[in-house]
Amino acid sequence: MHTNSTIEISRTALQNNIAFLQKTFGKKTVLSSVVKGNAYGHGLAEFVSMANECGIQHFSVFDVEEAKIVHAKLGDKVTIMVLGLVSDEDMDWVIANDIQFFVFDKHRLSNAIKSAKILKRTAKIHIEIETGMNRTGFDKKELTTVISILKKEKEQIDFIGLCTHYAGAESIANYYRIHKQIKRFEEAYEYLGDNGLKPEIKHSACSAASMMFPETRMDLVRIGIMQYGLWPSPEVFVNYLNSKKSKIDPLSRVITWKTKIMNIKKVNAGEFIGYGTSFLAERKMTIAVIPIGYSHGYSRSLSNQGRVIINGYRCVVVGSVNMNMMTVDITDIGNVKKEDEVILIGKQGDMTVSVASFSDLSNQLNYELLTRISKTIPRKTIQ
Repeated sequence: MHTNSTIEISRTALQNNIAFLQKTFGKKTVLSSVVKGNAYGHGLAEFVSMANECGIQHFSVFDVEEAKIVHAKLGDKVTIMVLGLVSDEDMDWVIANDIQFFVFDKHRLSNAIKSAKILKRTAKIHIEIETGMNRTGFDKKELTTVISILKKEKEQIDFIGLCTHYAGAESIANYYRIHKQIKRFEEAYEYLGDNGLKPEIKHSACSAASMMFPETRMDLVRIGIMQYGLWPSPEVFVNYLNSKKSKIDPLSRVITWKTKIMNIKKVNAGEFIGYGTSFLAERKMTIAVIPIGYSHGYSRSLSNQGRVIINGYRCVVVGSVNMNMMTVDITDIGNVKKEDEVILIGKQGDMTVSVASFSDLSNQLNYELLTRISKTIPRKTIQ
């Protein structure tokens, strides 16, 4: 059992974020909580339980492994939708448990129909349209065949949704590209309608698209990063603030990552700290050794520039971040001792170390840092 650090996830913060999102999108739009990547590092099993307690009844995962965790935790009282991988071997389990899933190629479609016939069940599918992301989805020229199959095999298929994904809605640089995608998606929806097919819902928006392009909200929004209290990009945040009189961030950070000081050491001027020669002490220093390193998800790229909070002071990482340890400068802080609390992400008093600050100090995205946090670190739900 990992005892080096703990991650706390706040029910109050999540409830705040959900309330803001639901108010923004309106009652008619379903909020699907995207929990891929171990719920963006927050802990999949722990987070979905908390989210369900906060009123969420629809969850989006990447693969069947994640779907099984959500299903084991919440059972049939929620809707689970797989956005990505469903192997041939997993198709029977998916259909037997009424798991919804994206279909973006003919092999998956035919495999779903085959399993549904054997199980005497229906496959609950979302047809994904390729609109310009050039990753997954049916091209326009494939739709005639897809329509034919859906009509022929209607006893085995529940055509739940028509969907797509946008290529970088978080950046204004992609404005025209996203508008082309929106247009192509609407054309595909109309084409299916002209051929006698209509899905129960249509959906296309992630967090960024839902805020930057309100017309993409449709029947359901797939919200990841914003439910955790973070914005997809500074552009999305500024765009939101420009539309409001109040310039206060409406989101609350759900995650706090904390540990304790493992050791305190004096270093003389002129000595190097840690591996190699990346940091030279230019004065007598006091350093705190922290039992967290890149094996836990604290990136090595934060060497000599990461920040933590100790006793209400923001302290700088000095030397290289090691596999299991790092050192921080506490020279100018009095009264620091072993076992004192260290905040890696979160608040202590009036001081904050935000996830965004990590992306400012390294080449990592918010998403990347969060999903790299080790799964072995215990997650604890707090109020």
